Amino acid sequence: MPEILSNPLDSLPRELSSLAVELAKVTKIAGGRLLLVGGSVRDLHLGSSPSEIDCEVQGLSIDQLKSTLSKNYTCHEVGKAFGVLKLRSLPAELSLPRTEIKTGSGHKGFSVDIDPDLPFSRSVQRRDFTINAIGLDPLTNELFDPTGGIADIEKRLLRHIGPAFSEDPLRVLRAMQFIARFNLNISPQTLSLCKSISMENLPPERLFEEWKKLLIKGNNLSAALNFLNDCNWLKYFPELLALVGCEQEPEWHPEGDAWVHTLHCMDAFARERTGNEWEDLVVGFAVLCHDLGKPMTTVIGEDGRIRSPLHEPRGEQPTRAFLSRLTNQVELHEQVVPLVRRHLTPRTFYKDQASDGAIRRLASKVKRIDRLVRVAAADIAGRPPRNDEFPEGPWLLKRAEELKVKDSVPKPIILGRHLIQKGMKPGADFGPILKKCLEAQLDGIFDDLISGLDFLEKQLPIN
Repeated sequence: MPEILSNPLDSLPRELSSLAVELAKVTKIAGGRLLLVGGSVRDLHLGSSPSEIDCEVQGLSIDQLKSTLSKNYTCHEVGKAFGVLKLRSLPAELSLPRTEIKTGSGHKGFSVDIDPDLPFSRSVQRRDFTINAIGLDPLTNELFDPTGGIADIEKRLLRHIGPAFSEDPLRVLRAMQFIARFNLNISPQTLSLCKSISMENLPPERLFEEWKKLLIKGNNLSAALNFLNDCNWLKYFPELLALVGCEQEPEWHPEGDAWVHTLHCMDAFARERTGNEWEDLVVGFAVLCHDLGKPMTTVIGEDGRIRSPLHEPRGEQPTRAFLSRLTNQVELHEQVVPLVRRHLTPRTFYKDQASDGAIRRLASKVKRIDRLVRVAAADIAGRPPRNDEFPEGPWLLKRAEELKVKDSVPKPIILGRHLIQKGMKPGADFGPILKKCLEAQLDGIFDDLISGLDFLEKQLPIN
């Protein structure tokens, strides 16, 4: 018998609670039954607030459901073969019960059978983890938990439902980000099953979405990345695998090898996320990749000391290789790589008390100095039991703010149109002159348009 909960929707945001009840009522009038399922029910029991609701509708065909909903909502089919509808401009997705049979390789190699009369206890067998196989009737407050997901939530256990789990290799990466987001422990049986699963040429965009959730939502990032190592999936990301066993000088890195250091750095990053999704994504990837140059540069000197000379610039190639496995977003690559190449610069600049020009040039290279400081702060924090001070961070941020380059690159004062105004015709001569003007601006020779035009006048060719 299903358990009856007391006011289970009270934890939902009011607009989601109202939407869930209204959808359930509309469905019931049409002769069907709606259950909240998946992440929305899981999040309620984990104490977090879902941002959308997932629903499973029994007793109606996809055409009947669409016709019913269209009276009050604008909806569209995500894929008729999968029996899934989305409500336009509303955070809700509705699906029909279905079974899936693996028919080929890859994430699309499935035969889907939609069955509106399939009992919930059977339809959840296609889901991945028990914590995602819980149903809730928003009208009766009945809770359906055929796989023991509530008990697993209470034990903070991530456990697969059945052997069909291995049919979609992406579920290994879903396990990774669930472990990080909800502080879960993987069941031994699920870990063993994950070891037997091949990545099977998953498309980069699907990989990227799981890594993205890890970086912008995860808390216990070290546990998630250790899981990836434990289930032998680091081999699919060889740039990360190379960090395992890469020695570091114990005086500066008492925590262990470069992999252990990276794990500590990732946890430090997670503690200081800003909530800005793009900024956290760029900085998160930069922290993850910041020492990828160490495996190819680490040497033990005649004095027995371990050093990794030039590991910052040498980290560019493996960083690009790793990111290319996940996404072809050039903008992301170009914003992450400069942070990797210069993650030690804040300490160097602080020791040398770098000039205004050097700081302006740094801003033009890394795009945002505040990002670089976040990466450097995570690097410093990732060396327990050392607890080093980080005076270079506040110092560099203050200097950058004074120079108006803390969160942006220096904008050129002298532009091509100023050369045209001086009588020059656009051509090959523009580039060198504009470059010289920008260099002078970065050096502080001028900082406004009037003085910039004076400088420009001296650079123009004599007719």
